[in-house]
Amino acid sequence: MNRLALMFCLAGIVGASLQVPALGEQATGATHPFPARSSDELPELTEEATLEDYLVYAALKSPALEAAFYEWQAALKTIPQARSLPDPELSYGYFIREVETRVGPQQQRFGLSQMIPWFGKLGLRGEIALQEAHSAEQQYEVAKLRLFRQVKETWYETYYLGRAMAITRENAELLSYLENVARTKYRAGAGSHEAVIRAQVELGKLEDRLRTLEDQIRPVRARLNALLNRPFDAPLPLPESIPVEPLSLSEEDLLAQLKDGNPLLRALDFAAARQEAAGRLARKNFYPDFMLGVDYVDTDRAIAPTRDNGKDPVMARVAINLPLWQGKYRAAVDEYQKRQKAALAQRADRESQLVADLQMALYRFRDAERKIELYRDALIPKAEESLHVTQQAFAADRADFLDLIDAERLLLEFQLSYERAVTDRAQQLAEIESLVGREISGAT
Repeated sequence: MNRLALMFCLAGIVGASLQVPALGEQATGATHPFPARSSDELPELTEEATLEDYLVYAALKSPALEAAFYEWQAALKTIPQARSLPDPELSYGYFIREVETRVGPQQQRFGLSQMIPWFGKLGLRGEIALQEAHSAEQQYEVAKLRLFRQVKETWYETYYLGRAMAITRENAELLSYLENVARTKYRAGAGSHEAVIRAQVELGKLEDRLRTLEDQIRPVRARLNALLNRPFDAPLPLPESIPVEPLSLSEEDLLAQLKDGNPLLRALDFAAARQEAAGRLARKNFYPDFMLGVDYVDTDRAIAPTRDNGKDPVMARVAINLPLWQGKYRAAVDEYQKRQKAALAQRADRESQLVADLQMALYRFRDAERKIELYRDALIPKAEESLHVTQQAFAADRADFLDLIDAERLLLEFQLSYERAVTDRAQQLAEIESLVGREISGAT
């Protein structure tokens, strides 16, 4: 049996020499465990917390992002599997009726064989798995950009609701004071009952708007907490300001970055490359695969002494499969060519849609910028001046009380419209960043 042990030892050495080196995690960049999510490593979401703190918190806690991360890591692990040889096959046969030979009866047989694909097949299988891993990585980037956009948009919305409540409260206090003035004048016979009723109606509208805003902040906070993977009623402070900074890139630059850097388009590029590699692999099926093997036959000693009495024969084997059915292989090549064309067409269609989305986001961004400039530099100062002048005229009995209420209401609407424009601009900037696939220099 020493020959049998030697055979298996040699077969192991041969198998090791035929093994294709596995492609490690360097295929799509260095890998690392998903960041730990212990409370000690999470930023505190206090009143001093910035938007970056919220984004870091979301990245560390989001189950959706974690799932996309591990899908990418799992795809990486398919690469060494695809580039490895199939498992060798060990066979055993027992002679129920011993075969009598000159050197003795044969009792049992051991066999070891290894299938070896045609030259280049393993490399192409690894390339297919690599392209799938690249695509999974880009899907992770898509999930990250989507999460960041949602966090930004919701965080900006909480800013608007906080500012709207503050402005509404200030105007309600002013209107309450004016309503007291109107009632005092009415009792003294110097004012009209219509002014009192008008003031009370306007005050009721403001109180209703304030209650609506206070109710609206709850689902918005719940949505932000959901994105941060926190309890829906966990306390969150309201942002006090949003920086308004100029967009540093031109429309042409943004379009170029979208076409080159959008992770969804890159994922489709890798999908097309995967189909192209699959087509090349299908062409390799026209060539045979090899099987190399070795058999060892355990032979007992013969009764009559002979030359080589009891010698165990060892036989080398080689086999190939016969790719006779050429039609199915041609069909496979044609299939992957069609799939590649479909992936390229899908990529072109998605690029057109994303370009249209970018154009709409840029329009809304510029419209919000125009409104910010209009309200901040023109309408709000004029409305404040109008309210001040009307107050002076009312104090000198040169203006009607209803004019004062109209001036106050107009200033309120302009202030709310300004804050809405600031919020819309920031939200559209977040949309633009998600489309081009990165943070924009000079942006919030």
